[in-house]
Amino acid sequence: MLDIRREFAAYLDAMNMVTVLVPKPYHAEETPTFTLETPHGERHFLQTERKWDLGTMMKYECIMNMPIEIGKRYVIYDHQGATANLQIGAVVRTPQFDDQFFYDGDLGIAYAREKTTFKVWAPTATEVKVKLIDPKTEKEKYIPLERLEKGVWTTTVFDDIEGMHYMYAVCVNDVWREAVDPYAAAVSVNGEHGVVVDLAKTRTEKPFLPPLSSPADAVIYEMHIRDFTIHPESGIIHKGKYLGLAELETKGPNHTTTGLSYLKELGVTHVELLPFHDFAGVDERNPSQQYNWGYNPLHYNAPEGSYATNPHDPYARIRELKRAIHTLQAQGIRVIMDVVYNHVYIREQSSLEKIVPGYYFRYDAYGNPANGTGVGNDIASERKMVRKWILDSVRFWVEEYHVDGFRFDLMGILDIDTMKAVREMLDAIDPSILVFGEGWDLPTPLPPERKATMQNAEKLPRIAYFNDYFRDSVKGSTFQPLDRGFALGDSDDREKVKVAISGSVRNKQGPFLHPTQTINYVESHDNHTFWDKLEIANGHESEQTKKKRQKLATAIVLLSQGIPFLHSGQEFYRTKQGIDNSYNAPDAINQIDWKRKSEHEGDIRYVQGLIRLRKSHRAFRFTTEAEINNHLFFLEPVSASIIAYHLRGVQQYGPWQDIIVIHHNQEEAQSVFLPDDEEWHVICDGDHSGTVPLFSVHKNINVVGIGTWVLVKKT
Repeated sequence: MLDIRREFAAYLDAMNMVTVLVPKPYHAEETPTFTLETPHGERHFLQTERKWDLGTMMKYECIMNMPIEIGKRYVIYDHQGATANLQIGAVVRTPQFDDQFFYDGDLGIAYAREKTTFKVWAPTATEVKVKLIDPKTEKEKYIPLERLEKGVWTTTVFDDIEGMHYMYAVCVNDVWREAVDPYAAAVSVNGEHGVVVDLAKTRTEKPFLPPLSSPADAVIYEMHIRDFTIHPESGIIHKGKYLGLAELETKGPNHTTTGLSYLKELGVTHVELLPFHDFAGVDERNPSQQYNWGYNPLHYNAPEGSYATNPHDPYARIRELKRAIHTLQAQGIRVIMDVVYNHVYIREQSSLEKIVPGYYFRYDAYGNPANGTGVGNDIASERKMVRKWILDSVRFWVEEYHVDGFRFDLMGILDIDTMKAVREMLDAIDPSILVFGEGWDLPTPLPPERKATMQNAEKLPRIAYFNDYFRDSVKGSTFQPLDRGFALGDSDDREKVKVAISGSVRNKQGPFLHPTQTINYVESHDNHTFWDKLEIANGHESEQTKKKRQKLATAIVLLSQGIPFLHSGQEFYRTKQGIDNSYNAPDAINQIDWKRKSEHEGDIRYVQGLIRLRKSHRAFRFTTEAEINNHLFFLEPVSASIIAYHLRGVQQYGPWQDIIVIHHNQEEAQSVFLPDDEEWHVICDGDHSGTVPLFSVHKNINVVGIGTWVLVKKT
């Protein structure tokens, strides 16, 4: 007689539900029944609740009346005696799974000379081993791990194994996969293995930094480690490396100041470094052959090796990054880390997916991986062990590397509770640590009210957002190159710019509770530089006029309420030759051009003066909506080409009783009437800026050309 047994597959999709997929054809008169065999050999009947005809398959949902012990092997039998191992399916994405396996202890490795303990969270695994690799001989040794509660596996090696490479071998659904430890603090070249290191050998004390009483006191300067030093004429020895950031007194063309000394001269308080956790896209063995911004994350707690002088030495990248951060801080500059917890480089190849398949990522209603990020996967931050992984990583960078802030890439992908937990954890360590991110609302399967988007800013009052409302009203639409905002000469968005200047707070019709929630910017690593946008939208104007427009936009950024953000090179008209997405373009496109910097020293001094001015009086740095409402009043000028406002009665915040700021976006001269007949001192005009009076006026001021004027009245 013909054997009609058939292969089928069975998945645990909920704690009490098995999904069985049976291929066609099958005998139509048959109604399959299924039983479950436990690891102890007991048989339990499964009740079929629902079935679907999927065309080539039949799908059956079966209910169990017994608990499943995840991590053990179970077998499903059909009525003809055919068998299938019960595989772990969508159950990993259920709240019950999260509750049962949430673990709040340490993960990763704990090294000491006499022993090293390994811990990895792998609740769906039936076996786990650690593979130790001697980097000198490449000899391998597998050591089994013991399963503890909450799906944690551990072993202790009683020997000094410093420098050994290691991987985890994890068996899930009868498939063995090898993966780098998601908590690895050190990796081999190109992140191929984790490495056992003694972090205590690399530690230094954090330098003293002057207090930061409010996020509004920050002036953020965004830069890419390689871009900042790689230029042939940067005068920096360690070009494109962590150590390049630590070099002082470097000079470029025409004896222009470069590197760290330039940052100090400029007066910024924070540098935000594009991702420096280990990423794909640059071969660390030959880094000069490729370029990448770093948004291809591989290992979240280990530094990128292409910025190290010796990527083959696991300690080099750690020590050199720490030295760069320490040196910046010793010069009074805080360091913000750009973090990419919203996605991984390639989901299928990531350690997270290999160790606990299906858990760390979001899926849509049809069981397909979500793609709100646009790169093929979305991190499921709302799950408890994903949130823990993010929190543990953030804490690690603060405690081990002493970073002073975090810029969250695509923060709108993450959930509100996770970002709230990040902020609360950091407040307990140091409330001055900045947290901000991209609050764009992206199509990820998370309810809108749970996303950490700008629309939900009231739920995250201590977190700041990149303000595209500010950016686009001042510059014009980022995604429509010909669109022109106020600084480019179009006054249609004048009222929007006034909202932006006022900190985009709610009472002024903005989205934020506090001015400390807005990151004010007109340019970042993304999209066209401001200068390249000008070349497209205002190509009919002279170079001198375009430079005035860029200085105007930068002045609006630096004098508005909120947190000012500059893109490196913005102050001397950085260009990427019209390329709007230079994430993997060569150094010739992305590098900071120190020759160009040397040609615009006067314009840089203007930006320096604006930064000094902002720092000199807290009226430019209000922290509450109430302060803005009490002291900031717009004047009604005679022309739509002018935005003018009065910071009134602000003597308690700094050296002047009153301040007037005037932004003008046309070359035609305009007269602005002042609110009284008293003497006003002009400390900023279209060419000069700072805190020292340039000249005095009464009753009115004649503003000639495109630019910004600041007038003060002494107490």
